[in-house]
Amino acid sequence: MNKITSIDSNAILKDALNLMNEDGYGVCYVFQKNVLVGIMTDGDIRRGLVKGILLDDKVKKIMNKNFFSLPLGTSANKIQTSLEKYKFIPIIDEKGNIVSTVNNKTYHNIPLVQPLFNGNEKKYLTECIETGWISSQGSFVTKFEKIFSKYSSCPNTLAVSNGTSALHLSICALGIGEGDEVIIPDFTFAAVINAVIYSGAKPVIIDVNKRDMTIDSTLIEKNITKKTKAIIAVHLYGYSANMEKILKIAKKHGLYVIEDCAEALGTFYKDKHVGIVGDAATFSFFGNKTISTGEGGMLQFKRKKHLNFAKKLRDHGMSQNKRYWHEEVGFNYRLTNLQSAVGVAQMEKIDFFVKRKREIAKKYDSYLSTFDKLILPKDGKNIKNSFWLYTVLLDESISMYRDKIISILTKSDIEVRPTFNPLHLMPPYIKYKPKYSLTNSISFSERGISLPTSINMTNEEIQFVCDRLVIAIHRCID
Repeated sequence: MNKITSIDSNAILKDALNLMNEDGYGVCYVFQKNVLVGIMTDGDIRRGLVKGILLDDKVKKIMNKNFFSLPLGTSANKIQTSLEKYKFIPIIDEKGNIVSTVNNKTYHNIPLVQPLFNGNEKKYLTECIETGWISSQGSFVTKFEKIFSKYSSCPNTLAVSNGTSALHLSICALGIGEGDEVIIPDFTFAAVINAVIYSGAKPVIIDVNKRDMTIDSTLIEKNITKKTKAIIAVHLYGYSANMEKILKIAKKHGLYVIEDCAEALGTFYKDKHVGIVGDAATFSFFGNKTISTGEGGMLQFKRKKHLNFAKKLRDHGMSQNKRYWHEEVGFNYRLTNLQSAVGVAQMEKIDFFVKRKREIAKKYDSYLSTFDKLILPKDGKNIKNSFWLYTVLLDESISMYRDKIISILTKSDIEVRPTFNPLHLMPPYIKYKPKYSLTNSISFSERGISLPTSINMTNEEIQFVCDRLVIAIHRCID
């Protein structure tokens, strides 16, 4: 959005031209008694002069009365489409007042996360197409697994179709199914509970801790039964769960630990990449993740036997030694060579991506750290946060304004998101709701806002987001 260069309809053209020269955009919005009545560009003035209009003539003599405008709250796509036809567009509120303007030179919205494909993606994709290896057979699938394995320091790595299939496959490969129970956090994306249900096991929902939004390790032991087979630890928004405590409990009770690292590529716990200490780990490469293959995922295991079983299940349960001989009821969870080619190119820049995410977080810190109505994400003890998203929490005293603040930011063409809804409140999962209250999950779901963290965000855009966020909060509470 741009500033509004305005002038009264009775002013003279010379004054309008001077304003436009100062503004640099070459446009004036013409008002009469505080009502927008026209738009005029420097081009309109030049054409008027050719026809004999004088610089001392009034603005209303040549202004464009039949201008195009859009209402406040118009979607970014609608604005972008309209700018293909109109150079300058005023944004009007419900009372007819102009609140801002956009033009086709400077307008763009700030997305939550936008993938960056400026490396070898096109080169590798072209190689796939030219050689004809586009499906799940091809060299890039293996290359992707190897480069990912090297980065995460886990040798047992398997490329899969997406993060959800990775979760489902990890549960099945560990032998968990009907009659078993899996302990999961309430505050997370629904793929976690869906994967447990797919397997036939029962999800046991517990609250997250008040400190960092990850699974509350103090509640795990209280919910272990004879049927419990695993704990899923979700590393949320780039922040690691407390793996030391979780692993200690799991070892004591003979349980598997699955690390959901979908949002935590580049996150380190005690100097080790997340996913390396559990029995299984899952990653996602959806379009908004730190690296993207459009859709895609990676699965890792501590033990080779689980990797081999998962690989068989991924490929329809087919024998690795006898073609079209199926030894298990399996799935088609394979990743294509095309997607893997993009993944290899993305992993070639993973260090830069993670570094830039952390730089963006530091910029947000520098602008927002003095604002006492926000709780900001941080690194933790022994935790290096990858800041997949920069997720802030509103102070409890202003949590009731969260959705309104998001609405205001959206109208400024800043894409932000609320935090996840608690699983136990949503219709498919109500039957798994525990008897006790999940207060932390509810609180985080009502107070959280995830801010943009695209790799190619400029510092000016970060400051703009921060300014608009603070303004939005003040509009709500003042």
